[in-house]
Amino acid sequence: MICFALAALLVATVHSCGTPTYQPTLSRVVGGVNARPNSWPWQISLQIDKKGNWVHNCGGTLIDQRWVLTAAHCISKKITYRVALGKHVLSANEPGSVFAAVEKTFCHEKFSMLSAASGYDIALVKLAAPVVLDDKIELGCIPAPDTILPNNYSCYITGWGFMKAGGAVSDILQQAFLPVVDHTICSKPDWWGSIVKQSMVCAGSDGIVSGCNGDSGGPLSCQNANSVWEVHGIVSFGSIFCSQKKKPTVFTRVSAFNDWISKKMMNN
Repeated sequence: MICFALAALLVATVHSCGTPTYQPTLSRVVGGVNARPNSWPWQISLQIDKKGNWVHNCGGTLIDQRWVLTAAHCISKKITYRVALGKHVLSANEPGSVFAAVEKTFCHEKFSMLSAASGYDIALVKLAAPVVLDDKIELGCIPAPDTILPNNYSCYITGWGFMKAGGAVSDILQQAFLPVVDHTICSKPDWWGSIVKQSMVCAGSDGIVSGCNGDSGGPLSCQNANSVWEVHGIVSFGSIFCSQKKKPTVFTRVSAFNDWISKKMMNN
């Protein structure tokens, strides 16, 4: 487990990664449910400026006081972004929430906007100033390099994405139980086939629960043996119907990009 806290080591030692102050209420009920407020404190809302109004565009994970991990397909050089942290209800004026300006964005050099399914769907967002960590804003942990979770491993997706295909973004942060689907299964011809690369991880396959529009870039959080939450995935793509059997949500596997993440942060 690697907890990136390069910007302020002193603060990071007080606020360790992957250990939320407010523990999430874990449920395996069918469909997503409202998350417990601030129980996924590394979850951020990547927002864009639309005619003077800030609107939710993608999710992301705070991995350092100045760095957010998200999907490359969420990033465009032509768009102005800000990052909302410590949020639960997007439309509410919530105590403890913070809006941070973005200094620069970095997409993986091999990513192609023409096809997120080609791989390398990972990006870093550098904030203009370090954010203060507290009980509502905490860091997400990066798993050890090349970590591969076994089939059916328990994980959770979180985000403000559409509740269903063709719907609208949720105003309240949602969470849903998504078990890992092994690559050998997910890459079967009647599943995702050769579209799924080894640098990806699939999760959820019941045709009921999945990521959807607006969840892109957000985390797939999974607890390790020490009960610490690690971010194993970045929402990349899924079925156009959002929920479809044998078409689980596909995430960029974070543990395939440890070197890229650390080099970008240290060199910028």
